[in-house]
Amino acid sequence: MDPLSQKELLEALEKTRALPLLSGEDPEKILQAGRVLAQAGFQVLEVALRTPRALEALALLAKELPKAIVGAGTLLEPAQVGEARRAGARFGVSPGFRPALLEAAREADLLPFIPGVATPTEAMAALEEGLTLLKFFPAKALGGAPRLGATHAALGHRGLRWIPTGGIDLENLPSYLAFPWVAACGGSWLAPKNLLENGDVQALRSLAEKTLALTIP
Repeated sequence: MDPLSQKELLEALEKTRALPLLSGEDPEKILQAGRVLAQAGFQVLEVALRTPRALEALALLAKELPKAIVGAGTLLEPAQVGEARRAGARFGVSPGFRPALLEAAREADLLPFIPGVATPTEAMAALEEGLTLLKFFPAKALGGAPRLGATHAALGHRGLRWIPTGGIDLENLPSYLAFPWVAACGGSWLAPKNLLENGDVQALRSLAEKTLALTIP
């Protein structure tokens, strides 16, 4: 599996400016939701590694949707990084910043690696490691778009790009996308747990269409 460059990931994200987060107990249901999103035009999908069969779901998406860029989210421990890469993940996302996770990502060639940051101090630590694509998490709880704007005002000249996640929905999505340096917004609003587990394809398509109406000019 060829490594993915940050430039390639950003180009794919910027087509829809939304990064769907998929999480559930049944890999087949996750695949079904992934197919709906891919058909709607979402080229990048993230699988949250917080359920027992999440790696199985990731591997299924990577195999059945070869044109999609599938990433591993909720990476917490270094051991998960290699597992995710072997399952087919092409990028990694974590809710926080740990040097040990970054080291594991570099060793496993699971790059880009996108750590979560909540403060300028954490963002500066990530910048020192050469990371310029960061996850702002938990975005809504931290103060939403105004807080992200204030953080970027101090550090944006270093070439930062952001993926805010946490509490984002169709209502507040435009406030984040108003910033040109926001590469995409991430979250589960595109595949809510109840719709995913019920296999409600029509409702999932509707959410995808509503999202694209806000993200694509």
